[in-house]
Parts: sequence; C-alpha cells; structure tokens
Amino acid sequence: MVEKNSETEDSARWVLACELRRLREASGRSLAQLAEETNYDRTYLHRLETGERLSKLPVMEALDLAYGTGELLVRLWRLARLDAFKDRYRAFMQYEAKATILHTYVTVVPGLLQTEDFARVVLSSGPRPISPEELEEAVAARMGRQELLQRDRPPNIRVILDESALRRPAPDPRVWHAQLARLSEAAEAAHMAIQVLPLTAPVHNLMGGSLWLLWMADGGAVAYLEGNNSGNLIEEPGDVEHYRLSYDQLRDAALSPRESAAFIRQLVEDSRP
Repeated sequence: MVEKNSETEDSARWVLACELRRLREASGRSLAQLAEETNYDRTYLHRLETGERLSKLPVMEALDLAYGTGELLVRLWRLARLDAFKDRYRAFMQYEAKATILHTYVTVVPGLLQTEDFARVVLSSGPRPISPEELEEAVAARMGRQELLQRDRPPNIRVILDESALRRPAPDPRVWHAQLARLSEAAEAAHMAIQVLPLTAPVHNLMGGSLWLLWMADGGAVAYLEGNNSGNLIEEPGDVEHYRLSYDQLRDAALSPRESAAFIRQLVEDSRP
C-alpha cells in the first residue's frame, strides 16, 4: 500500500489513488456497485484507491467511462505509471512518451512488444524472489509502456532484434508461440519495421547491451544504453550521433524487414504447440 507521507503525498500515483476514491464517493457508489458496473473485482478496485496496485490502461478507460470524466483518469495514469520507474530510466520513459521516432537494437524481446504472459515469465526469472503483488505491479508497468503503440499517431518504430532473442523460448510452449505471433503481427504494422540481426553477423560495438535512439518532434534526440542491471541516458548531441552511426551499421548487417517478417513467420509455424 502507498502510505501517505512527505515523499508520496504529491506523487502522481497518490493523486490518482485519491481521485479514484473521491470520484466513487462523490458518485454515491459502493465498491461492490462499481465492481458490478465495470466487471472488475471489488478488492482490486479497492487496491487502486489505496495506491496499492497500479492499474492498466483498459481499467482507467472503463472508470473514466463510468464516471463520465473524459480522459482525466487516463491522463493521471500516464503520469502515475512513471512512479514505477526510477532515476535515469524514468527520464528515458519521459522521452519515450514524447518520441515521434524510436529506433532500438535489443538482444531480448523488447518490453514494448512483449505479451503479458511472456512479460510475467521474464520479470519473475531474476535471482531475487518476487512476491505475486510485486510481479503484477511490474507487469502492469511494462504493459503500460505499450500505450504509446495504441495512439492515433504512434511513433515510427524500427527494431533490430538479435536472433538470439528468438532462440531463447519461454518454458511454456504456448506462451512462446503467442509471443512469436505478437512479433509477427508487429512486423506487419504500418508504423513499425523489425529487422533480425542473424547470429552470423560479425562482432559489433553494441554487443552485450541494448540501444535506444529517440527523436522528438522538435528534432532533439537522446540515446539510452541498457545493460543487465544498469542504464545510461545520453543527451549530448555528439554522443547521440556516434550511437546513431553504430545503429546504422547494425541495420546494414541485419535482414531486411521483408526477410525478417518471413523469418519470424516461420518461427511462429515451427513453434505451434
């Protein structure tokens, strides 16, 4: 539960929790009535009102509809979900939310394209035990990032996906098949290009990590380098240009978008449970 203190009382997450409770009480609804109206569990709704749980976008859309608040709760949710991230990664998330062009090289299936079940597997695979509540919180935060893909004008996205990411399946064949199908679907989207970097590609200076390049509407750009347990936000134009050139070299070594889409489709067929 998010306790009210000097650090949380002004956070977007605390504001959202308070607003959810205020709106329900002002409407004269009980939690049981709201649960019946929205088809969400009463206990779950209570946890949203106490800040104990971070919701997902469809929940906020349903509550905005129930209360007739336009997109108020959705807008608050977009701010509140950033509270799940810290330090430089939070700054990166703020840039990502405003980006009009997003290019990335990744050695794992990127969070933007993960299914909920696959995200749950990845987030629970670390060395430290994670409670069910912590896991669901992390999954909700990761799924929340995908909201930008559903906008009327989503960013233009190019993903260079290392083939190794496609050769490391989830333990459950059904989860892995669904994840590959999600990638195949994304590869056909008008605003997205996916290129597979084959295992036969030569060594390069981005090995061992992931790179994100983001461009804003005003032409500004940032880079974000991510390792297993660290991240580095790069805002100096000269350094960003350096990583853009490294990215271009990888793009030249990768399969074309058409070849990559065919490659992933074959993996989908081969992975049928």
